Amino acid sequence: MTIRVLNPTNESLVVTLEPAPRLQSLRGKTVGLISNGKEGTAGFFAHVDRLLRERYQVAEVILRTKSNYSAPAEDEIIDDAKNWDLAITGLGD
Repeated sequence: MTIRVLNPTNESLVVTLEPAPRLQSLRGKTVGLISNGKEGTAGFFAHVDRLLRERYQVAEVILRTKSNYSAPAEDEIIDDAKNWDLAITGLGD
């Protein structure tokens, strides 16, 4: 018996990317939080916001919420993220 596994993805173009340089500190940085918009994220991200400001002295925390929890982030969010030093994503129920 032979089992044949098909890969439904189209990966004809393979792109090699280098990871972003690791931040040495969060002090004075801008951190973006991307929420999937589910109910449980509000309290979670409020807590993360407090921790980032109080414990790590970030300069700014920006919260963006996707319009559809199961879809990728919208182009506007991705464009905003280009100006952040760090992005954190999360989900909740």
